[in-house]
Amino acid sequence: MQDIADHISQALDNDIISTDISHGELTIVVRADHIQKVLTYLKDDQACLFRQLVDICGVDYPERARRFDVVYHLLSIELNQRIRVKIETDEDTAIPSAVDVFPAAGWFEREAWDMYGIFFAGHPDLRRMLTDYGFKGHPLRKDFPLTGFVECRYSEEEKRVVYEPVELTQEFRDFDFMSPWESAEYILPGDEKSEASGNGEAK
Repeated sequence: MQDIADHISQALDNDIISTDISHGELTIVVRADHIQKVLTYLKDDQACLFRQLVDICGVDYPERARRFDVVYHLLSIELNQRIRVKIETDEDTAIPSAVDVFPAAGWFEREAWDMYGIFFAGHPDLRRMLTDYGFKGHPLRKDFPLTGFVECRYSEEEKRVVYEPVELTQEFRDFDFMSPWESAEYILPGDEKSEASGNGEAK
């Protein structure tokens, strides 16, 4: 794995920001505008042969200026090796689509656009994929509200599906998830009996 990391670093010195091997897995961080070049090299170079795109996913870090990581997972069947390629981007900057390198990227990029709002320049059909028509926002962003913005229901009056702003019939409840058997500050119903028996009183 270290040999592959060194080989890639030497060949793509101006395109790669860093490499890391952790838990037997190689991760490289790449400049976003060079992603097509890096993926093409990893696919075609005889020392790499990462010819299968397993997945593309997004990760949201809202506290960062470039809040999104786009993570590509590649597999080399010939070498029995995997590699993780990461780039950073923000809400407004488009990154080059990988469809020309890996046609399977089309579905993954549509999902990342739908869920995170990550825009892929050059994608042939960048539409929403998992959410409904007219959906507002991107559900996997950390700042997306738990209830969403709109809700849909079937209206008996109008005999059709209608979309309405979310109206909660009750406020969110504050549940106490503390174990009732450890350091509870209150006596649960029935526990007063055990307290009485512990003091030598009759049950």
